[in-house]
Amino acid sequence: MAHDDDKQMTKRQVPAVTRALAILRLLARSPDPIGVNPIARQLDLIPSTCLHILRVLQDEGLVDFDSSTKRYTIGIGILPLARSALQRNTFSTLVQPKLSQLSQDFDVTSIATQLSEPGQMVVVALSQSNMPFRLQVDLGSRFPALISATGRLFAAYNVSDDAELEARFHKLTWDNPPSFADWRAEVNEARSQGYAVDQRNYISGVTVVAVPVFGNDGKMLRSIVAIDISERLKDKSIPKLAKALQAIRESIEGNQIDRGS
Repeated sequence: MAHDDDKQMTKRQVPAVTRALAILRLLARSPDPIGVNPIARQLDLIPSTCLHILRVLQDEGLVDFDSSTKRYTIGIGILPLARSALQRNTFSTLVQPKLSQLSQDFDVTSIATQLSEPGQMVVVALSQSNMPFRLQVDLGSRFPALISATGRLFAAYNVSDDAELEARFHKLTWDNPPSFADWRAEVNEARSQGYAVDQRNYISGVTVVAVPVFGNDGKMLRSIVAIDISERLKDKSIPKLAKALQAIRESIEGNQIDRGS
């Protein structure tokens, strides 16, 4: 009976924990501090409940409160947790030196991402290019799972419902948005060739090349990505770069990384 109760609790979730996580995720995504009432409205919470949770998170150092503006931001107390998670992430440990070598060989910024909260990818490893004008990417950065080259792969391997795919596509923010028809064709191409390319869509003047890393269920769980200024990364160089990314994936899979989904 106790086991059945545990299963039911898992299905129902724990409301206080679920709400606290939603608040942390909202604050992590927000570029500006937010007051309790806007937080409550966005998350459909009762303001008094939201305030209570925020105060507990503040006491734990996970959120910061500015008494002059009455607004909250994500706190630095989250950093030790994130650092510990990355240190224990076998994928991050294995891929890091290979990203460094890739950046050196191709003069690109290289990153590895992992599916985190629903609909989000997080950067779990990176290596910056040594070129004078390089793209700044931060460890722990998050972006929508369907955006850029990684997004085409996510759509190819993880989303089978076309109506859902189109609805989610139209919520994305691009510098130069492709049409859904063109993007859908590129998703099909990504599935066929095993890698995806975003040329100047996500960020003007930037080309992104990505390969998928799969979980046990055959869905994309992670990605390995190379980023460069489009003027430097010519079309003829992309297949060679994609092949190098695929070689990194194969070498990591040979070390039996955690393939859980």
